Amino acid sequence: MRLDPQVALALGLLRLCLAQVNFAPHFFDNGVGSTNGNMALFSLPEDTPVGSHVYTLNGTDPEGHPVSYHISFDPSSRSVFSIDPNFGNITLVEELDREREDEIEAIISISDSLNLVAEKVVILVTDANDEAPSFIQEPYIVQVPEDTPPGSSIFKVHALDKDTGSGGSVTYFLQNTQPTKFTMDRHNGVLRLRSGTTLDYEKARAHFVTVVAKGSEVLTVVAMDGDRGKPNHILYSLMSGSDGAFEINETSGAIFITQNPAQLQREVYELHVQVTEVSSAGSPAAQAMAPVTIRIVDLNNHPPTFYGESGPQNRFELSMYEHPPQGEILRGLKITVNDSDQGANAKFNLQLVGPGGIFRVVPQTVLNEAQVTIIVENSAAIDFEKFKVLTFKLLAMEVNTPEKFSSTADVVIQLLDTNDNVPKFTSHYYIARIPENAPGGSNVLAVTAVDPDTGPWGKVKYSIYGSGADLSFLIHPSTGIVYTQPWASLDAEATARYNFYVKAEDMEGRHSLAEVFVILLDVNDHYPQFAKSIQEKTMVLGTPVKIEATDQDAEEPNNLVDYSITRAEPANVFHINAHTGEIWLKNSIHSLEALHNITPNGDYTWSLEVQAKDRGSPSFSTTALLKIDITDTEMLSQSPMDAFLMQTKHNPMKAVGVLAGIMTGIVAITVLVSTATFWHHRKSNKVLPVRRVLRKRPSPAPRTVRIEWLKFNRTKPAAKFVLQEDFPIENCNNSLGSPPPPRVPAPPPPPGMAPSTVAAPWGAVPTVSGSLTPRQPQRSPKPKALGNPTQSALVSELRQKFENNVASKAYF
Repeated sequence: MRLDPQVALALGLLRLCLAQVNFAPHFFDNGVGSTNGNMALFSLPEDTPVGSHVYTLNGTDPEGHPVSYHISFDPSSRSVFSIDPNFGNITLVEELDREREDEIEAIISISDSLNLVAEKVVILVTDANDEAPSFIQEPYIVQVPEDTPPGSSIFKVHALDKDTGSGGSVTYFLQNTQPTKFTMDRHNGVLRLRSGTTLDYEKARAHFVTVVAKGSEVLTVVAMDGDRGKPNHILYSLMSGSDGAFEINETSGAIFITQNPAQLQREVYELHVQVTEVSSAGSPAAQAMAPVTIRIVDLNNHPPTFYGESGPQNRFELSMYEHPPQGEILRGLKITVNDSDQGANAKFNLQLVGPGGIFRVVPQTVLNEAQVTIIVENSAAIDFEKFKVLTFKLLAMEVNTPEKFSSTADVVIQLLDTNDNVPKFTSHYYIARIPENAPGGSNVLAVTAVDPDTGPWGKVKYSIYGSGADLSFLIHPSTGIVYTQPWASLDAEATARYNFYVKAEDMEGRHSLAEVFVILLDVNDHYPQFAKSIQEKTMVLGTPVKIEATDQDAEEPNNLVDYSITRAEPANVFHINAHTGEIWLKNSIHSLEALHNITPNGDYTWSLEVQAKDRGSPSFSTTALLKIDITDTEMLSQSPMDAFLMQTKHNPMKAVGVLAGIMTGIVAITVLVSTATFWHHRKSNKVLPVRRVLRKRPSPAPRTVRIEWLKFNRTKPAAKFVLQEDFPIENCNNSLGSPPPPRVPAPPPPPGMAPSTVAAPWGAVPTVSGSLTPRQPQRSPKPKALGNPTQSALVSELRQKFENNVASKAYF
């Protein structure tokens, strides 16, 4: 039956109005831990059996209409739950695996046929100890030396359990049917050689060991129903003593740890496990109680840790002055080290790693906790100039544990400078060379001293002292430049080298010395000098004469002299050695006769002008006049008188003057000797003379000296001349053949007596006369008559006393 269109429209409008007044249903929110509601914050263990009823959706409709429930999943994910639409019961239909999927997203909805309300929920999958540990990189092949000491660690195995919490911890043990030489640390998997055993390569080259890794189940409590046949289910529960640290599986009785073992606060836990029998109707029946004691054994799971004033710290800094006293404690460092393990696991050593021998750490062995002290051991090594910053690592390492846990902390020491260094010159000595004509104020050299200290301590002041520098050199106090004093006059000929010291000093007087040698470079500032500007030389044929000039300059070539003849007439007679100054006759001249013809005056004498010139630059020269008298070896072999006469044959007046001078000298000497003898005897003679007047025979008149030049041959001209002396012969004993004794002066006349004027005085001094005459045969002198016998006796007596007195006193 077809409805009228108008009727259909009316019905549609009616339905719309009804729908507008129908309120939507909603879920109940019963909070966390509820098993019915809207699944808010719902979690499910991963080991929940498939088919288990896990949750019930619960909601209502405001109008009281019946509601239906639905659950849906993303098409790309699994549908792990099913739902009863009428009652909202949710059942697990797929196995859960937290390690693969730790949360499930689903859309739940409630409907009252007219309205549909949907919500998105996330179901958390919690971990269960359902994963078996698995070894990494198995099988293990280990090579062990046969001399490994007993108790040594050989290898460490590692197994991974993907479970979290206590379910992820692993324990290890050996599974061997035969006795083995090895043991296994059940907590850390370290394989050791058993104490008291050794390995022997010749007996067994390989050992096979089976290691089992097991999850962190502490223990399992097993209760059995005494009923036979079909016993009831048994449920396990912890009644007390766990403090939240342990749980028990209600169906298996396995006890698990729920915390990190390191966080356990007690060493012993006394648990009370209750087992309850559940009847077939689901109600509790019989119960039983059993105590479980769990003792916590320390696991070495804490490395040593360094602490500062504000907590854990791995870097400590300190500023200090260099060269602190030996044994000083670095008090600016506040370091504490701690190992939270117990017993032997908390024992560790402290060591300072870095430049050796500078500091040492105290204590060196720590149990649990200690305050760290660093002490200065080598003050000299703490040097700002070598290290601005000293960096060390403070190492704490466990002693008796297989893990050898360790930790480090950096210790950074900023050094501060002190004035601990002496300025040092770059060299122990300096050598400089300057010309002697350098003007005053000239720079000589620059010395440099370095003080490694910083700031004002590193500034160097220079000074100069030493006798070599008092009057000639100065030094700039800041630059170290040595220069000549403004008024200094340097002379290499007077002082060729100066030697003095320079001093480098810092602000506190620390200083060092360096030696300076200043060598003056010679400048050609002196002329060559002859000993005399006019010189006379005698040249023997075949032998040179030498003229010499000296140059006062200090060094070559300035003091080397070259000689030359600048003027001679004639010019071709002589030649000179330019280096030695030796003058030779030309080879063409062999005799005096050849020279006589060319001598300007015919007297074998030449005058030469000789120049001495140095080799400096510029060069200086000096001249001297040299007169050369030439002779030969034959003239040199004659007697002195012959040679004299030969030399003066062209100048007779010269010979007369020389002979007169000789005679005058002889007379003067005779007078002096006679006078001295007279006065000596006058003072020492004790015998008074007889007072009588003795007449003295008049002496003959002195003869004059006559010089006569005679003709002579060239061979021996001196042989033609003879010098004769006539001695007066008085008071002579004619009977004796010896010459007469010397005359003794008579004593002076007695007082009051006038001297006799009739004859010559008694004390007259005899004179000596001579003449140059041609050699003639000598004639014997005629004997003369003796005088008065009394006078002769007196004279003999006086003569005897005179001889004795002269012999004893050696007078004159």
